[in-house]
Amino acid sequence: MNWIILIIGGLFEVGFTFCLGKAKESNGNDAIWWYSGFAISLVFSMYLLVKATQTLPLGTAYAVWTGIGAVGTVLVGILVFKEPATFMRILFITTLIGSIIGLKAVSSH
Repeated sequence: MNWIILIIGGLFEVGFTFCLGKAKESNGNDAIWWYSGFAISLVFSMYLLVKATQTLPLGTAYAVWTGIGAVGTVLVGILVFKEPATFMRILFITTLIGSIIGLKAVSSH
């Protein structure tokens, strides 16, 4: 169950970076709403990380959480914000995904 909590926390990390990107593109009330979404997603993400680390090893949980956030943020950048999808970016994201799976596989919990 704590792995699911950790994954959801990582997805909220992607959510707060998405909101940050949208806020950067917005102004006025729209920007305020995006910054509010950023803050809410940040709180949920951190809360879920804390919950997950109550039973999962801290180093593993943090690495997986940031890995999910990094992979998700790069994918959102490519798909939503039209950032370049170069071969090297995809290669390194793929190796990061492999590392996340490897950390889960060797974890004792």
